[in-house]
Amino acid sequence: MCSRYEINGTFEDVVLRFDISVGAEIMPEFGPMAEVRPTNRVPVITPDNQLVPLRWGLKVDWDTKPIINARSETLSEKQTFQPLLENRCLVPATAYYEWRKDGNLKIKTRIEPNKGALFSFAGLIDGDTFTVITCAPSPSIAHIHSRMPAILNQDDEAAWLASATSFTDVANLLKSYRDDSLKTEEIAKPASKPSKQGDLFS
Repeated sequence: MCSRYEINGTFEDVVLRFDISVGAEIMPEFGPMAEVRPTNRVPVITPDNQLVPLRWGLKVDWDTKPIINARSETLSEKQTFQPLLENRCLVPATAYYEWRKDGNLKIKTRIEPNKGALFSFAGLIDGDTFTVITCAPSPSIAHIHSRMPAILNQDDEAAWLASATSFTDVANLLKSYRDDSLKTEEIAKPASKPSKQGDLFS
């Protein structure tokens, strides 16, 4: 599952990295985000290679919570996702967060796939919302979580976006990211605040 991610690039960084062309009037809408959460409106690259602000999480009738992830293995089998398979998108990011269980503790871990550079998750669009596709984890992070976002190689991004290409022809791109490019960092849990006590000298 992927429920938090980071985008530490500026508008100009995203435009240059993904070679897109958009109007300067939307520039103020974008800026670095240390932690993107479900329902946030964030920059997403559409099949026509435009950068637009979409909300993270599909709205569905059968659940009050937005659908923020879609399993790559069952996309073509689920009625929720079948109509969206040709409406693919790229979700720019610089890292994502996952929680590792250690007994009763849940330890937050930052996972950086590309040495701080911008990369993209594979996603699907429905109206003004999107979902991030997940796949099996790379071996080196399987102990953290049983899923990871489907991170596309830069050379495969154009093929994933191409609306003329069927989902069947690009489904093989939804695979675990290469281990040698993954870096993990556990985020220390904030120390609990001491209970407030009276001032002995008051």
